[in-house]
Amino acid sequence: MNSVSSAASSARLVSALAWGAVIGVLGGLVGLGGAEFRLPLLIGLFGFTALPAVILNKAMSLVVVASALLFRTKAVPLDEVLAHWPIVVNLLAGSLFGAWLGADWATRMQSRTLYRILAVLLVLIALVLLVGHEHAAGSVLLSGVMQKVAGVVAGFGIGVVASLMGVAGGELLIPTLILLFGADIKLAGSLSLAVSLPTMIVGFARYSRDGSFAVLGQNPSFVLLMAVGSLIGAWLGGQLLGIVPSTVLLPVLAAILVISSVKVWKHG
Repeated sequence: MNSVSSAASSARLVSALAWGAVIGVLGGLVGLGGAEFRLPLLIGLFGFTALPAVILNKAMSLVVVASALLFRTKAVPLDEVLAHWPIVVNLLAGSLFGAWLGADWATRMQSRTLYRILAVLLVLIALVLLVGHEHAAGSVLLSGVMQKVAGVVAGFGIGVVASLMGVAGGELLIPTLILLFGADIKLAGSLSLAVSLPTMIVGFARYSRDGSFAVLGQNPSFVLLMAVGSLIGAWLGGQLLGIVPSTVLLPVLAAILVISSVKVWKHG
């Protein structure tokens, strides 16, 4: 019995590494960490319930985002990111509060409700993938005080979504940075990470006060291997960036998220 259990555990860890790599590639192909694809797998394939799955996703997203921020310093120097600190602060003014509130809501709501919310958010991310990644940089929707107010409001919404799903929020932050602040896609990627990291830490701190946080201590090898797989996959996806046309890639990824949302809804 022990040998059977050990074999099953080893297979689960290998599967975590492999699927982490697949998720990383999917995210890397569009310049994201892949957490939006990881969450449905944690629920549907690996059998975690909603809140533990979100917490696991958040932990792995933290590792991926922190690493990605370091990796991107060659493409976008740190001083260039720091030169745009007012944008980062503007979004953080809303996202930090949103992240805490989103995590607080997630720990208080019934599991069934959380499944339904996650399913709806997956569809939202699918829509953003389809319509939010094709806009050119340069022009801005708002300016002055209205831009700053919109930045706080957008940051709050993104913080809530990021905490509820355990994601970095890049899929929402990048379009916001391009449309609201006129950042080019390369700079937007680095600025989104600079906003995501402290936002995720705040959400993570709130989750640490809930009993479901114990899932991290119960699955340390699983978390580590899936995070490593995600990092490897994200690097591979980055190397393949541009090979698959976005007109083909984005609808396929959006379809995957919609199918996943249906399964998560039914799971609830």
